Amino acid sequence: TGVQTCALPILMLRRSRLALAAATAVMAAGSLVAVAGAANAAGALKSGQTVYFIPKDTLNPYEVIADAGGKTALKAIGDTQVVSSGTADTAAAQIPSIQAAIAHKAAAIVIAGNDPKALCPSLAAAQAAGVKVVAFDSDVTCPNHIFINQANTQQIGTSEVDLLGAEIGYSGQIAILSAEATATNQNAWIGYMKQELKLPKYSKMKLVSIVYGNDDPATSLTVLQGLLSAYPNLRGIISPTTVGISSAAQYLDTHKSLLKHLTLTGLGLPSQMKKYVLDGTCKEFELWNPNNLGYLAGYAAASLASGLITGKAGQTFTAGKLGTYKILPAAGTTGPSVVLGPPTVFNKANINLPSSNF
Repeated sequence: TGVQTCALPILMLRRSRLALAAATAVMAAGSLVAVAGAANAAGALKSGQTVYFIPKDTLNPYEVIADAGGKTALKAIGDTQVVSSGTADTAAAQIPSIQAAIAHKAAAIVIAGNDPKALCPSLAAAQAAGVKVVAFDSDVTCPNHIFINQANTQQIGTSEVDLLGAEIGYSGQIAILSAEATATNQNAWIGYMKQELKLPKYSKMKLVSIVYGNDDPATSLTVLQGLLSAYPNLRGIISPTTVGISSAAQYLDTHKSLLKHLTLTGLGLPSQMKKYVLDGTCKEFELWNPNNLGYLAGYAAASLASGLITGKAGQTFTAGKLGTYKILPAAGTTGPSVVLGPPTVFNKANINLPSSNF
């Protein structure tokens, strides 16, 4: 796999700045908190550490953007980032990268889990060797780690259903085009989608199928075509994966007649979906900024490796330009976590804005 490393001198904050109070900004269940003089300044973080970023795979544009955010954060601290993973979204493809992190005495691992359980023995070995573990984007069920959640898990699932429902008049057959069947984040979001669909307002909407494109464009296209063939009266598709929604949009863009009865939404990169929003193929979709997700994960990993936090609920740490974050207690299948913030809905009104340029 491709490996990138980088290091810049540490940025030292002047002591006088430590007394400045951060503005209050509560986001997503109180995850983001501004605390006057709280947590760490960049000068308290150790420099010269190596942090392995292990994305789901090295080809996914979303993962590339997230890893770049981590690189920016670690540069600011004076640490080194190594990006390493396979080209397939499987746990087996990620395990060699975990082993490499152990062999190279990395200070921390930041991983987007392709399987919630299968990675745990390897991550446990890393922790036994003194490597701190942070999951981001897609969690693992292993103990003693922090999960950097892109947004409130329930909110993502419920909002996706509501976006689609509003566009199809809350009536008709719908389907989900997911990533891999073992992905923790996908399954959690889908679980909340199913719960949301039980509400009375969705009584006329029926989830008829869930298909898996494995975050591969060719596979996503194949399962999409099978879905459309099996359900010719399908009214809507939710694809909570950037690869899936862009693959579906590309297909629908060349099969415009389907748009007379079919609506697509999901989680997409604005840079990939802009064309399809402007030409009407996809009216609305959601996402957070993956660069900020990686940036936050980088600071969390550095803070753990520097001994500034242990991962205990209630602890806070400063994540550079993003401000101060609080570790939330475990809830359900999600361990101690930090939430980046709520997702943004993208449509013709904001797709051309500079803030949508990712």
